[in-house]
Amino acid sequence: MEVGSVKHVILGIVAMVIPLMLIIMAGKPSTRPTKFQAIWEGYLRFVKNMLKDNIGEEGLKYTPLISAIGLYVFFSNLLGMVPGLDAPTGNMNTTLALAVIVFLYYNFEGFRKHGVGYLKHFMGPVPAIAPIFFVIELVSHFARPVTLALRLFANMKGGAILLVSLVGVVIQNPFTMAISPVFLIFIIAIKFLAVIIQTYIFMILSTVYLAGAVAHEEH
Repeated sequence: MEVGSVKHVILGIVAMVIPLMLIIMAGKPSTRPTKFQAIWEGYLRFVKNMLKDNIGEEGLKYTPLISAIGLYVFFSNLLGMVPGLDAPTGNMNTTLALAVIVFLYYNFEGFRKHGVGYLKHFMGPVPAIAPIFFVIELVSHFARPVTLALRLFANMKGGAILLVSLVGVVIQNPFTMAISPVFLIFIIAIKFLAVIIQTYIFMILSTVYLAGAVAHEEH
């Protein structure tokens, strides 16, 4: 295995270990929650509300999946802000693996709930042109993991390149060096905002795909 690949795997493991350590630090739930407990409870409420808004009460059973994906993507993105480290999500292998997990799981849930009737989701509302709709929907569904993976990868990789380029420009110019603290804080704030936004986008798209798969057939 190449050095770059080993580093990528190690960073991926680190991204998983960090939230696990924080959860362990939070301790057992109590009537007087610690700061860590309050953070995790708030995060889980957010995930549950997102699932209920898109799927309903039955969507709550997907809380472990969506919350785990969110934590992994967030901390993977966050590692990209550490000087000298590359975000695991800045690697197409990672984002594609996550997208394929979502793709396989929501289709599995669709067949588990609807059986063969799940295929009706691909046939459109007009029986006469159902074969055409089926082909279009099939292509669309198989494109989902690719677009989901590319969106996260491109934003994280592009953001990392832009951050390095801007920092390089700042430290090479005496004038920009004088205002660099304010400028760098602004850049870091924008980068952190991108970390949060891209995590949310991956979570909400995963939720929407699940919602579409388990939705009641109305044809």
